[in-house]
Order: sequence, then structure tokens, then C-alpha cells
Amino acid sequence: MAVNLSGGSGRGRSGFGGRSPMSEINVTPLVDVMLVLLIIFMVTAPLLKAGVPVNLPESKAKTLGDEKDQVTLSMARDGRVYLDDVEVAPGELSDRLAALPRTEAGEPPLITLRADRSLDYGRIMEVMGELNQAGFNSISLITLASGEARPRAREKQAQ
Repeated sequence: MAVNLSGGSGRGRSGFGGRSPMSEINVTPLVDVMLVLLIIFMVTAPLLKAGVPVNLPESKAKTLGDEKDQVTLSMARDGRVYLDDVEVAPGELSDRLAALPRTEAGEPPLITLRADRSLDYGRIMEVMGELNQAGFNSISLITLASGEARPRAREKQAQ
């Protein structure tokens, strides 16, 4: 909203009774659009994180923070393994893990394992054994918190 503070005559700057152009910017529509975009991104961001549909088990473990440069390994109900969102052929997991970039200190990236609750425990241990053999000794197991629908991470040392 603009207000003319130039004097009582209403002439403005031009002096000929014409109106001078307003130099103020109305930011209300910009703020409205930005708030709508913020809400859209807040709703869609959690949906982008989990690409492979997995029925996670529940746990009472404490939540770990999200770390930068982590790799998600998902195991679907039918036993297929996905590295991030790309399916890995049987017997190819070790090679794909060895090709992952290391940190500046030479350490492997953090692996988060999402496994379907209906999978055989032995199948999950086979994949964890391949992770250990490839040099990934710190693995975060993703679960659902008891009574919540949000994934939680629980650290497990593969041995």
C-alpha cells in the first residue's frame, strides 16, 4: 500500500497535477508464493528419501542423525537388493560396493540398510556379510519407531 507524503496539494513530484510512478514493490504476492512452495517442499521431501517400497520392522531404538554422503541399501520383500534406487544383480553387490567413492580420510561411506520385515534373517545376514567383506563395518539398520510411521536408524556393528 502506497501513501503520498509529498504535501497537501496532491501534485506529487511532477508539479503539473499528474501522478508520479510508485517506486515501492508489493511483496505480498511474492511472500504468498514462497510460503506455498515451502509447504509443498516440506511435504514432498520425506517422500523422495525412500524410493524402494519396504515394510520396515518396528523398534524402540533411539534415532540417529542424518549423515552426509550415506548410501542406502534396500532389500525388497522378494529378496531383490537395491543400491540407492538401482537394482543390483545377484553376485554383483561386492563389485558395486568396492566402486563407491571413499571419504578424504579413506573411509567408506555410511551404509543404511532397509530390509523388509518378511525377509528371512539368513538372507539379511548374507548381505551384511558381503558388506563386511567389502570393508563396511558400520551399518545403520533402518526401522520404524514403535507406534510411529517415520523411519528410524539404529547403528549395528557388522562382525
